[in-house]
Amino acid sequence: MTLMVLVPSILVLWLVWLPGIASVVLSFARWEGIGGVDTIEWIGVENYKNIFTNYPPFEPAITHNLIWLAVLFLIPTPLGVFLAVLLDKQMRGSRFYQTAFFLPVVLSLALIGFMWQLIYSRDQGLINDITGSDIDWYGDPDVNLWAVLVATCWRQTGYVMLLYLAGLKAVDPTLREAASIDGASEAQTFFRVVVPVMRPINIIVLVITVIEALRAFDIVWVINKGRNGLELISALVTSNIVGEASRIGFGSALATIMLAISSVFVVIYLRIVFREERR
Repeated sequence: MTLMVLVPSILVLWLVWLPGIASVVLSFARWEGIGGVDTIEWIGVENYKNIFTNYPPFEPAITHNLIWLAVLFLIPTPLGVFLAVLLDKQMRGSRFYQTAFFLPVVLSLALIGFMWQLIYSRDQGLINDITGSDIDWYGDPDVNLWAVLVATCWRQTGYVMLLYLAGLKAVDPTLREAASIDGASEAQTFFRVVVPVMRPINIIVLVITVIEALRAFDIVWVINKGRNGLELISALVTSNIVGEASRIGFGSALATIMLAISSVFVVIYLRIVFREERR
């Protein structure tokens, strides 16, 4: 039993906590990754100053991450709830529909980006073939962010649907029966009885959506490495750490900013969970 706990703990410390702490420490340094630790130059908060005052891609990256977050809230979340409510009614073929809607979730966003190339390709894509247009959906900076978000929403909807479907299955049927006896309509029962009971699921979906918006990376990287209208914070981190510039300290500062933003929502989530457990 001790071994079963010790081995995963060591792996988490080695693969998660140590790299995270190292990123925070290196964010206060200038280092190109060449040579040993003696080549690290400690420069204090200079990297953070440069990010906020002298790094043009940072502002559009923040804007795009906020747009990503808003879209994930406004489209796949309510759509996932709607699909979960329909499938919870045990309609004919619900197992098939549930599998079909959830299937995109098991695919990586990088693969989804390639798959949607069949729809978005300027020369052979389905949209341009039907409409007769020649829009470069992945290459035009005016439309590529929205095109990528459509593909992302397609995947995220199934994830939200599964979470809410699990929550609906756990709702006590007697609550709905009592509401029906009291004369409540189906919509009133859902919003006034079912939704409050699923508060933990709502919180989980909220936190997951925020984290998904912040760590969005795969799909924009396979398209154009997060450039030309698809700048995201995660792509900036990668391009600085493993790109041609190899500015590990600067990239670590960007990663630390992401970590700080994510930690706010994780802490809020944990506080709510612990509060519920105490109750």
